[in-house]
Amino acid sequence: MTRIDKTFAALKAADRKAFVAYIMASDPDRATSAQILAGLPGAGVDIIELGLPFTDPMADGPTIEAAAHRALDAGGSVTETLDMVRDFRKSDDETPIVLMGYYNPIYARQGGVEQFLKDATDAGIDGLIIVDLPPEEDAELCIPAQKAGLNFIRLATPTTDDKRLPAVVSNTSGFVYYVAVTGTTGGAAAKAEDVAPEVARIRDAAGLPVVVGFGISTPEAAEDIARVADGAVVGSAIVKKIGAGEAVADVLAFVKTLADGAHRG
Repeated sequence: MTRIDKTFAALKAADRKAFVAYIMASDPDRATSAQILAGLPGAGVDIIELGLPFTDPMADGPTIEAAAHRALDAGGSVTETLDMVRDFRKSDDETPIVLMGYYNPIYARQGGVEQFLKDATDAGIDGLIIVDLPPEEDAELCIPAQKAGLNFIRLATPTTDDKRLPAVVSNTSGFVYYVAVTGTTGGAAAKAEDVAPEVARIRDAAGLPVVVGFGISTPEAAEDIARVADGAVVGSAIVKKIGAGEAVADVLAFVKTLADGAHRG
């Protein structure tokens, strides 16, 4: 079992939903980002999604796009991201970390996919969400990642119909990430009544936990979504506070309110 599998098993035993928090690695700089990363578990985060900085984050809205550019300007890279995770693992060997991003920085890195997977597993990464690799490209990264012991987490969306869904979940592991609203991150609010039937449909097809992201920005929304899913993901609302220059303690206090909301779900 991966750390992700163990976390969901423990949450199920405790009859509690997952809270997943996203931050961009090296945003606004490595030192600040590392402090936030280290503080997330204490703020109630069950699973961390750590963004890989990339110049063209096509699935992300302006908030996370700005974070990516801040990170890149500060020297962020795949290597620096993995170094941050390696440092995190010196004091936390339990909290799962999922790298979320795009294929280009992995493909273009020296040593390519094989070297990246070795470095990622050595650093303590547990899973990957690579939003621009469809199931038809599973041989590129998904299958090698699973062989290396990493969960490969796929996105399902409101447009993933019953014909497409089997392909989406066929090689998925860990959990399925349901994108609650169409469009990019940081957009319209997710509605529990719309999410509930989709979560049930995807869970039945995948046999995996389903967490819901996009369109969740308040503790109340996290609670509402967690009530009908296996967990809630918040990214843009957290990243917005980081981008505004709020103190690390204030960012983590906000994260705790979101986690508390999801755990009430």
